[in-house]
Amino acid sequence: MNVDTSALFAPIVIKGHTVANRFSVAPMTRISATEEGRATERMTRYYERFARGGFGTVITEGIYTDQAFSQGYVNQPGITNEAQANAWKPVVSGLKAHGTLAVAQLMHAGAISQSNRFCGSTVGPSSVQPKGEQMTFYHGKDRYSLPAAMTEAQIADAIDGFAESAARAIEVAGFEAIEIHGANGYLLDQFLTDYINSRTDRWGGSTENRVRLILETLKAVRARVGARVPVGVRLSQGKVNDYHQKWAGGERDAEIIFGSLADAGADFIHVTEFEAWQPAFAEDGPSLMRLAKHYAPKAVILANGSLHDIARAAAAMNEGADIITIGRGALANPDLPRRLSDRAVLNDFDPAILGPIADVKETELKM
Repeated sequence: MNVDTSALFAPIVIKGHTVANRFSVAPMTRISATEEGRATERMTRYYERFARGGFGTVITEGIYTDQAFSQGYVNQPGITNEAQANAWKPVVSGLKAHGTLAVAQLMHAGAISQSNRFCGSTVGPSSVQPKGEQMTFYHGKDRYSLPAAMTEAQIADAIDGFAESAARAIEVAGFEAIEIHGANGYLLDQFLTDYINSRTDRWGGSTENRVRLILETLKAVRARVGARVPVGVRLSQGKVNDYHQKWAGGERDAEIIFGSLADAGADFIHVTEFEAWQPAFAEDGPSLMRLAKHYAPKAVILANGSLHDIARAAAAMNEGADIITIGRGALANPDLPRRLSDRAVLNDFDPAILGPIADVKETELKM
């Protein structure tokens, strides 16, 4: 394997935090918390494997942020109170013990919630039924419910939920950084998406208006956790219920979205596509990670999308990525950075890991 991997193993500093290398575990929903949304001992072992295996950064699965509409799945972890925050402490300690940066990803499911123990209805930017069907490997069935359009008070509550959950993540659980989930079809992405968001107020219409909820959430989280904590946002075009969606305004939308995040002081931007190196819009045009770096040059760019191949990962470092986030490859190889360093053979991903339900299997913990 004649690939120069030196850039992938170089350290990087994010807002005063030195990260050992450019490998990160991508956030992946594994629905292995208790019914009450508390992280478990199995989750502690699951996450620590990645740190022990050499990943410089680990981003958690999406953690729900309030006791109203944010929960999306059965057995999804939350951080809405002290009990849930305290349950994350062993997970974070296991990551820090190996020098791994522990990042909490905060998520509001919005209109594509499949299960919520706090309420039986869903909300979104507008009363538009989501495309597709619920995901069976997360206990889903049938079509998504028709959501109610959020009121100003509900929008304010959702922003506050992100901010207060971020504070618990840092101050109670001990996480070192916060990722705001603005991707993959969840609430913040719903506001960003033109065909889902048909509002005529300050939250809808132009791209500048539709990105506003992401920006206001970022500002609220920043105000709550302080200037020293790295805070970033995950963005995508495709969604869990609409794989092929593209930003309607093409590169002009990318300029507005990434530029706005840069102006708002995002420390990192995490972009995800199915194949990260593919043109974001026009054939032979730049990838989304290159556009992110171009329009937000001071932010650390995390790139996700079929980058477990070492040649693809190395090439992404020349395409604008500063950190490579790995999902399927990490599930198959919890020690992927160590294997690559030793030039060892990587295991192929087995989809059976995520079936029939995508919870953490005991067999995974023996890998």
